[in-house]
Amino acid sequence: MNLTRETALQLLHQYVKNEKMIFHCLASEAVMRGIARQLGRDEEKWGLAGLLHDLDVELTNADPLVHGTQTEILLKDYHVDEEILDAIRMHNECSSGKDRSTEFQHALAAGETITGLIFATTYVYPEKKLAVVKPKSVVKRMKEKAFAASVSRENIIECEKIGIPLDQFAALCIEALLPVSEIIGL
Repeated sequence: MNLTRETALQLLHQYVKNEKMIFHCLASEAVMRGIARQLGRDEEKWGLAGLLHDLDVELTNADPLVHGTQTEILLKDYHVDEEILDAIRMHNECSSGKDRSTEFQHALAAGETITGLIFATTYVYPEKKLAVVKPKSVVKRMKEKAFAASVSRENIIECEKIGIPLDQFAALCIEALLPVSEIIGL
């Protein structure tokens, strides 16, 4: 069976029960589609990687030593493109034991990580709505290590490895999230 977005969404709901994690995966999908558009890459493929990158997060209890490695097993019957599986494995370098090296790997690591910073930035605005968040606010928060401290700034800055400066990356990601903002609670 080939993996469609509909099937991927069913799998996400089957393996991930935490609503905030589901919102994160939906946000990551939107961001990855936006990055793919910007770079002229396959939006469906990159979107699926964003949607499924944390499929094993509850199964592995987000253990950095194994998170990302079990998704391939969960998807074995779905003929998933090897590049998608590779990007998913590599979004968590700890479990792979290797450094990210491809555009797709860097894009997923930066894209899925910046969603956490954007969510946190949105929550400090009085309106708590993504529509009022400015890219410069996200970039400013990037520099505040205590703000959303668990968000890896090193992962986000990998946007530069795919040729997108941080300020443009923040703007691109906010814009990509706007169409799904109601769905993800922003």
